[in-house]
Order: sequence, then C-alpha cells, then structure tokens
Amino acid sequence: MEEEKKILTIPTFSVDSLIWDDSFTISPPLNRSPDFQSKSLIWELKTMGRFSIPKLGFVLLCCLAAVTEAAYVKYKDPKQPLGVRIKDLMGRMTLAEKIGQMTQIEHTVATPDVMKKYFIGSVLSGGGSVPAPKATPEAWIEMVNAMQKAALSTRLGIPMIYGIDAVHGHNNVYKATIFPHNVGLGVTRDPQLIKKIGAATALEVRATGIPYAFAPCIAVCRDPRWGRCYESYSEDHKIVQLMTEIIPGLQGDLPANSKKGVPFVAGKNKVAACAKHYLGDGGTTKGINENNTVTSLNGLLSIHMPAYLNSISKGVATVMVSYSSWNGVKMHANRDLVTGFLKNKLKFRGFVISDWQGLDRITSPQHANYSYSVEVGVGAGIDMIMVPYNFTEFIDDLTYQVKHKIIPMSRIDDAVKRILRVKFVMGLFENPIADNSLVNQLGSQEHRELAREAVRKSLVLLKNGEAADKPLLPLPKKASKILVAGTHADNLGYQCGGWTITWQGLSGNDLTTGTTILQAIKNTVDPSTQVVYSQNPDAEFVKSGKFSHAIVVVGEPSYAETNGDSLNLTISQPGPDTIYNVCGAVKCVVVLISGRPVVMQPYLSSIDALVAAWLPGTEGQGVADVLFGDYGFTGKLARTWFKTVDQLPINVGDPHYDPLFPFGFGLTTKPARHN
Repeated sequence: MEEEKKILTIPTFSVDSLIWDDSFTISPPLNRSPDFQSKSLIWELKTMGRFSIPKLGFVLLCCLAAVTEAAYVKYKDPKQPLGVRIKDLMGRMTLAEKIGQMTQIEHTVATPDVMKKYFIGSVLSGGGSVPAPKATPEAWIEMVNAMQKAALSTRLGIPMIYGIDAVHGHNNVYKATIFPHNVGLGVTRDPQLIKKIGAATALEVRATGIPYAFAPCIAVCRDPRWGRCYESYSEDHKIVQLMTEIIPGLQGDLPANSKKGVPFVAGKNKVAACAKHYLGDGGTTKGINENNTVTSLNGLLSIHMPAYLNSISKGVATVMVSYSSWNGVKMHANRDLVTGFLKNKLKFRGFVISDWQGLDRITSPQHANYSYSVEVGVGAGIDMIMVPYNFTEFIDDLTYQVKHKIIPMSRIDDAVKRILRVKFVMGLFENPIADNSLVNQLGSQEHRELAREAVRKSLVLLKNGEAADKPLLPLPKKASKILVAGTHADNLGYQCGGWTITWQGLSGNDLTTGTTILQAIKNTVDPSTQVVYSQNPDAEFVKSGKFSHAIVVVGEPSYAETNGDSLNLTISQPGPDTIYNVCGAVKCVVVLISGRPVVMQPYLSSIDALVAAWLPGTEGQGVADVLFGDYGFTGKLARTWFKTVDQLPINVGDPHYDPLFPFGFGLTTKPARHN
C-alpha cells in the first residue's frame, strides 16, 4: 500500500524523537525556542494504511501527552531544589556550553550570532560603554534584551547575565542619580544610609534592564597616591566593614536560615553585587595602581580581608579578583588565596570573576603568553573571565587545555556550577527578559533626595574661623553681595569625578542632570543676595568688589584608576592662585572637591574655613544645605589628612603619627536659625 502523508499543525514542545511503533514517527527531532508557546510546527505524520478520524484523534492525544511529558526538564522548574536544578542542567551541557558560561564579553562585540555560536554566559558594559550617547533607559533595555533573546535561543536556553560598573549610583547612564563616591560615604559611618543607597542603585540599574553591578569596592586604601583611593570607604578596615551594608541594599536581606557563603539576590528589584578587588588592592607600594602589596599574611588578613568576611556573610553573589600582586604573586594567579582561602576556608559559593583583561595582565608585558595566563588564571579558581574582546582566543585556549587535561574537567564544573547557582538564585531563568516597569526609578526625585542627604553627611569641616568663638560657618543667607570662585564651582563633571558617564569622568555641565555647587548656592541664598561668579578672579577684582564673603570651590580634575595615580597630590591650577587672590582679600570658605586628601598645609593660614566635600556627585544642593546652616556639619574624617607627601603612607595607629588633620577629625556646627 502506498504511503500517505497527512500534515498536521500542533504546538511545539521540546522532544528528541518519539516513536510509537512502525506505523507512527514524529520527525525530525524538535527543539524548543524561547517563544515556543506562540509558535507551531508542521509535523509530518507518516501513516501506513488508513485510519479513522477517531483513531487518529486518539493517537494525537497520546502524542501530545507524551510530548508534554518529555518537555518537562528539572532545571526549568523553580519548584525543584537549587542543587537539583544545577545538577540537571550541567548533566545536559557540552564542554562548549560550559566554557561559554565562563566567558564574559563587552557589549560592543556581543552580536546575537556571537551569543548563540559561543553560548556566551555574560556580557558587560565597560566604563562609558553605552548603547548611544545620552541613551534612555528604554534603549538600554532594548540592547540588553536583544542579547538575552539570543542567549535564550540556544539549545538549553541558559540566560546570560549582564554586568556594569555602578560604583556611585548607576554612573554610566545619562540622568541617573550620581551618589558621592565611597571616600565621602565612609565619612558618614552610617550603614543604614549606605544600605538605602544600595537599594536605590539596584532600582536604577534594574531600570535599564541590567541585573548585575560590579560593586561595592571594599578596598582599604592605605595610601592616597593611589588613583582609586576615592573608591575606598576608609583607610580603616572597620569602617569598610560597616559599609558592606550596601550589599543587602543591592541584593536584598539574606534570609535567616541561609547557609554561609551561599549567594542571595531577592528578585527583580535587586541586583547581584560584586565585592572587589580581592585582595590587597588598596595596599600597594606608593599607591601605584595594579602594583605589589608587600605585607605579611597577618597584615593581609588583618587589614584587607575583614570586609570580605562581612560580604560573604551577607550573601554577596560574586567576588572580583584584583590586578595587584601580593608579595610578587599576581592575585589572578594566586590559587592559595582564590581557591584555598576564599572558596575553601571562607566557604564562598558564588562565582569569582576576573577584572577587565585580568588574565592578560598576569604576564608582563600583558598578553605575552595568553595560554599560560588562561592556565594559571582558571587554575587559580577564577570562574568567569572578563575577556572582554578576544573571546575566541580565550575559548580556544581553554578548550584545548581541558581536552588535553592541562586543566581538569572538575575545575570547569566548579566554575559553571557557581555561575549557574547565581543565575538560578537571582531568578534569571524565570525572569530573563527585562521590561519597562522600573524606568521611572532612574534619577527619581526620591533617589536624588537620598543622594543630597548623603552629600550633607559626607562633608567634613576642617577649619571654621581663626578662633572657636568666631566661626565663619554657617554663612548667612542674607548678605549684600557674595563671591563664588574656583574651577569646581560650576562644573558638574568635576563634582562627580571619575566613573561618571565615561570611565575617566568629564569636565563641564553637559554630561548629565544635576545641580552644581554654584547653582545650589543661588538656590539657597535670600533673593536679595547678589551672587557674583568669577572662576579665577585677580586680587584687584576681589578687593574692589565689596563682597560680604567668598566661597572658593577648587580641587582635583576627574580621573580613574592608573590615570589618578599621583606622587604630588596637588590641587589643579589655577586653584592655588584662586585661593590666594580671594582669601587674601575677603573672608572665605574653601570647598575642596577631591577624591582624597591633598596638599593643603601651604594655604591653611590664608583660609578662614575649609570644607572637604570629596566627590559629591550630582546633588550639589547638599553642599549648600550645610554651608548655609539648614543642616549642621557632622562628618568625621575616615582618612588621615597628611601634612606633606613625604609622610606617606600615613595611617591611624602608625608610630610617630603627625598629620595635618587626624583620622576621625571633623568640626561640627548646629543648624542655623534663619529669619
């Protein structure tokens, strides 16, 4: 009898092949796509002989039941225990799929084809890497979702995790709230404030469709010559430990019955956090970035390790390894500290991620022997590699090494298990695609008010008049005419510092939305008070101006990482001239915008009042709130302020401790009663 084909359209389910008997087969094997519910497939039902319609209907019912049963996979069932889901998924994965999970690439190279072909597990935006200049949150969501849909269309549909540096708010994104950098937040010694900042940052990051932030930096900066010192809360590990409360802000509060070291992220309004940079990044010789931290094991563990214990106990999802070395051994190659200590002793169960091109920098010059770098970096216990561009080289090298037993399969499985654990825990499998429901959180008024509060609490009053009974601050709101001067008075970019819109930060006011200190002063004074702004006035202008008083805002330019390394720690020209010209002629308060203590001793006698404002971010109104007495000064130094750079490094507890202003110093004022 001649074979007869009947074409039937039925919903798609994932099934390899179903064979009932010689009469019925379904072919070819079917794979499920992410949007399987909305699709249908043409199945060929090959029939031998004639069948009645009822009999055919019964066969189809059986077929559908069997297909539905075959479609159930444990790893996609959120009701299954975490360990069961991980084991089930890993049992299905090929080596290529596993290595794909370990690969993090920059969004500029993450095309849909690349995501699918190499099973890429993670994508990032480097500093300043955006969908378009001044991109909207909707544009971010669209970009991230396009990559995610490509990841979900692979055989196993494992979602990718998108990461970004959100180190003082969602700092790459136009119109986001920019909070003070950590150097200022440490001054507050207020863990609940820091937790709220973490929660606000999480909402703004999620507002752009991103579920993973490379924060917090829990470095203990022991030398302000380091270009990343502003990313550190304090020279004192105890303050840094307090500030790890940002982690439950970012991720959510760890449930009471949690096992030690297991990562936790509370859902769609929270993000996976990243404690960085493990270990000793803030202790390098002369503060040289990515350099060598020379100290005993006891010194390393007692100063640089404690905040990691707090972070792990709070369920931090990931830890980033430091570029730096400890006693000459690159941290990216330090198996004893990454696997032996962090994973085995501290029982950290999240994933360990490299820094940007961290493997390349194991050798000097960097990338000189990449296969060696892959071997020792992955061998040290790094689970996810921030490649971020030459991903085929990384994948090829790692694949070769596993196939030739240079790196054991057990090391790959450990890495993938940890990455999947974080993805499952944070609900990425259930909610991989972002929506627009949180876009209004970006730069919201509530978050700006929180940032303004943080600015107020981060200010440190270092000098207030020549004598305690003759303070200059708080300033009166009502005065005939006041002068505002200095390069940093009307410069939102300088006010925010590095890691703002771009990696190195910017100068000027066109970078994002915010309030400069000049604008804040104008907003605060009485309408009858005349505010005159001159960036760098000469002495004659000041003397002839009949000013009641002056506010001089000067400091450092924007910088990040190695570009901020400095051996002289001076404020930018013409800052010193502005101080002398203005403060030599009229009563003045100097507001210092800097990422660290800088040389101030030569100017101190000329200055009537001195305020360390650090890098306050977009909400400059917080500075004026305190200058004019709506709130009092409360901040206390979380860093030692040196007299001369010859004293460096100088830290609280040192013998022969002789600073300009000691750790913990800060004058206070009470709020003023304004008429």
